[in-house]
Amino acid sequence: MSQLIGQQIAESPVVQKLVTDLVNEVAKLNNQITGVREANPEMKTHGQAIIDQTGKVRGRPLNYPYVGSGSGSGVYVELEDGSVKLDLINGIGIHLMGHANPRVMAATVRGALSDIVNQGNLQPNKEYTMFLDKLVAVASRKSRLKYGWLATCGTMANESALKITRQKRTPARMVLCFKNAFAGRSTMMAELTDNPAYKVGLPEYNEMLRLPWYDKNDPRSIEKTLTIMKEHVAKHEGNISTFVFEPMLGEGGYMPAPREFFLPLVDFCKSKNIPVWADEVQTFTRTGEMFAFETLDLGQYIDLCTIAKTAQVGATLYTEEMNPAPGLIAGTFSGTSPALSAGIEIMNMLTEGGYLGSQGRIMDIHRKFVSALNTLNETTCKGKVQDAGGMGLMLAFTPLDGKKETVDKLLKSLFAKGLIAFSCGKDPVRLRFLVPAVIRDEDIKIAVKIIEQAIIEGV
Repeated sequence: MSQLIGQQIAESPVVQKLVTDLVNEVAKLNNQITGVREANPEMKTHGQAIIDQTGKVRGRPLNYPYVGSGSGSGVYVELEDGSVKLDLINGIGIHLMGHANPRVMAATVRGALSDIVNQGNLQPNKEYTMFLDKLVAVASRKSRLKYGWLATCGTMANESALKITRQKRTPARMVLCFKNAFAGRSTMMAELTDNPAYKVGLPEYNEMLRLPWYDKNDPRSIEKTLTIMKEHVAKHEGNISTFVFEPMLGEGGYMPAPREFFLPLVDFCKSKNIPVWADEVQTFTRTGEMFAFETLDLGQYIDLCTIAKTAQVGATLYTEEMNPAPGLIAGTFSGTSPALSAGIEIMNMLTEGGYLGSQGRIMDIHRKFVSALNTLNETTCKGKVQDAGGMGLMLAFTPLDGKKETVDKLLKSLFAKGLIAFSCGKDPVRLRFLVPAVIRDEDIKIAVKIIEQAIIEGV
């Protein structure tokens, strides 16, 4: 029987050598990017012109004067003005393995050699199956999750999850969710998101039943949240489609909660036959395990789980009971061939490379970064770097007075000094990082030094 042409291409020594040579050559150039540097005076005009044009064609300016050159190395990224920044926001959590990771680049090139750019749920290629097979296998180790469906982003993965729960619980339409939640940018996910600034002018559907998030300073926090959940369920008995939660609030402030907070909530939902949906679009691969529900040991309660960002595509995972009827979830695109190939490689790197577990590199990074921030708060920036913490590679602290104007000013100062971060939460507003798993100890020291300088100069 003749070998498949596609297999011949993938296994061709000539093709493999070309991919290896190409990635190695690009790596040599990218390896010249070794630290933060200011803009090249000869390229400032060029860089500013691209920044201005970007704002012009999209109808509003960029949040940061940032347009990447397409080159970088690990935590460092080169911009079109010739400057190099220490990137600790990573496309809001996409680039887990940093910039120009050779293994990710090689996987991307291999995917690009496929006959098609975009794969779909109707006509997938083998990367589609390989990705889902890997994802479902990992998810099912400590949960009842059995199937998965791909989408192009976290928002669409969340849309699929909500549709599934409403189909299974029809005609129920109400959703139990947390205050300060974030779920995406579609009309429905904007409704689930608890931020008025993200839905100015949009209609209110009044389908969200809000719960207070965990307050570590309130010994009755768990009891209060459970009481409000029971009140919602009593009032809307039979009309609640799901309970959805982020294992740690993302946009809501990077505030973690212990397993003990979630347990009575998910137990109660199970007693009422309310599906439990874990929104792991941001926490996937970042908390020391592949899934935050593993970190929190909640897998047995999870009926649906959504992921995206570090996976390079979106996905909705679900149990046998939640398997939707044909036609409910579909969509033309499921992801590009390069993205699916890269996602497979990233998952392989994480499960094989010593990143996971309580003593893995992710938690090592977490401990060292938080410790360094706490040291700042006790020494040169006393009282100005408060409440540092988070989960795994999702880190945040409350700077200075925690007011939006103050944090915005600090973020601009950090960017000018070569560090890219972002904000989250409200009352207080916090400064957050989505740290890549490839950050080195020396990079953490550089980041903390920049933070120290910016805070000292800004007070």
